[in-house]
Amino acid sequence: MSSLFEDQAPRPLADSLRPTCLEEVIGQDHLLAEEGPIGRMVYNGGRLTSMVLWGPPGCGKTTVARLLADKTDLYFEPLSAIFSGVADLKKVFKEAKARREGGQGTLLFIDEIHRFNRAQQDGFLPYVEDGTVILVGATTENPSFELNAALMSRCRVMVLNRLSDEALEGLLQRAEAEKKRSLSMDIEARSSLRAMADGDGRYLLNMVEAVYELPAETMLDMAGLSQVVQKRMPIYDKSQEGHYNLISALHKSLRGSDTDAALYWFSRMLDGGEDPKYIARRMLRFAVEDIGLADPNAMTQALQAWETYERLGSPEGELALAQALIYLGTAPKSNAAYTAYKQARAAAKKTGSLMPPKHILNAPTKMMKEIGYGKGYQYDHDAEGGFSGQDYFPDGLSRMEFYQPKDKGFERELSKRQAYWNKMRKEKS
Repeated sequence: MSSLFEDQAPRPLADSLRPTCLEEVIGQDHLLAEEGPIGRMVYNGGRLTSMVLWGPPGCGKTTVARLLADKTDLYFEPLSAIFSGVADLKKVFKEAKARREGGQGTLLFIDEIHRFNRAQQDGFLPYVEDGTVILVGATTENPSFELNAALMSRCRVMVLNRLSDEALEGLLQRAEAEKKRSLSMDIEARSSLRAMADGDGRYLLNMVEAVYELPAETMLDMAGLSQVVQKRMPIYDKSQEGHYNLISALHKSLRGSDTDAALYWFSRMLDGGEDPKYIARRMLRFAVEDIGLADPNAMTQALQAWETYERLGSPEGELALAQALIYLGTAPKSNAAYTAYKQARAAAKKTGSLMPPKHILNAPTKMMKEIGYGKGYQYDHDAEGGFSGQDYFPDGLSRMEFYQPKDKGFERELSKRQAYWNKMRKEKS
């Protein structure tokens, strides 16, 4: 029950501006509009189903869950997976059962649902299955990695967007209406304020409160703004999905020869606190996998950049990595060696323990010579043209061609050599 003086207590701006209906939620129209998946449930008389709200911090997950309960006349039961355990869940389910017998459903909102372990997640299943609760979980982590398959099969995943620049501007205008005065800053500072929020509406409003604490006549430029508020650290977890998403973006940008995009993702990872040596390792892998023999020097460049970073350290060493990144992005690309390696590995597993042909086996003993080891071997350096044309595959196994050089970079020359050896082999066979 609210106290008599509760309305007089100071409230954070983010709380006082919290939407009171789904129509006021900013930036999630793809879900909440009448034609959106959630909108169809609540506006067209559809039944609300259990769901997982997946999105970055400050995009409105908790607000959406609370408003869904209001819109569908469900009792709103919030829990945090960080502070709740099995006992709390048992109590909630018991109360939800009693409430259901009285004719009211329960929307159980679990914040940070990915924090529950697998056994705890299994505990939801019977109550979700029989409709005792409508489960709405909120998470910043990829549900397909963090949640049980059984629970995922009973919940729809709704992906909330980080707030766009336009949505953040809408929040600023709401804050100005609430405070009944404009933010005292120039256009560049206002744009910088939105950029500092990095898509997080709650963080934006917290920064706005700091600005409103200044005298009304204060006019901030970008330099002044940076002294009043601190830039939000980028959303990046080095051990979770953000880590894999950004390194994937970097790798694929290099593969697509988009050097500028690669530099952007490289910088994003550094800003997020990624270990530059991890990036250097992935760059070396890229040089081998995606450039290969189209430019053999790419591997040398990547390795030297890694060694240079280890000698110089930060921040000077990052320039060596950026230079190598540019080299990799602009180099000719070929996965011919990578493809050949995979095909050869597959063939080796398939053919098992076939012996090499006897003519290429050494014969250090008399018995081995008598049974044919080394018989008929032709020393290529003594052959005409330095090439004997002999077959080195196992007996009974037809020749296989794994390496198919691309017509790019240095591999153009290798393609000519390969064609020459194949022609000579056919002539001598």
